[in-house]
Amino acid sequence: MENTVRIDKFLWSVRIFKTRSIAADECDKGKVTINNITVKPSREISKGAVFQVKDNPIYRKYKVLEILSKRVGAALVINYIEEITDAEELKKLEIHKSEKPLFIRERGTGRPTKKDRRDINGFFE
Repeated sequence: MENTVRIDKFLWSVRIFKTRSIAADECDKGKVTINNITVKPSREISKGAVFQVKDNPIYRKYKVLEILSKRVGAALVINYIEEITDAEELKKLEIHKSEKPLFIRERGTGRPTKKDRRDINGFFE
């Protein structure tokens, strides 16, 4: 068994991101940190490390329980990582996701006309 593994591969294998390339892109964008330091996709992670992943508007914190390099089923993920995000932060995320958007256009109505655009711009001013 390995002692370390690349962070992008680990994030993919514990199902935080759908593909490894998405995990690498998120690392490059600065949305993954270890000890409050943004990391590159090639950064090695080991057992016991704590990392954070940006999930607007909060950072979710996870602790590595075991290292793995192959993707596992969703039911087995709890054997490899533990979420240690504060309850207050999770509450903020819930509130953010439950808020309705300010302006909704019905699907299939096509592009907005000039009048629609003026109404939309007036709505946000």
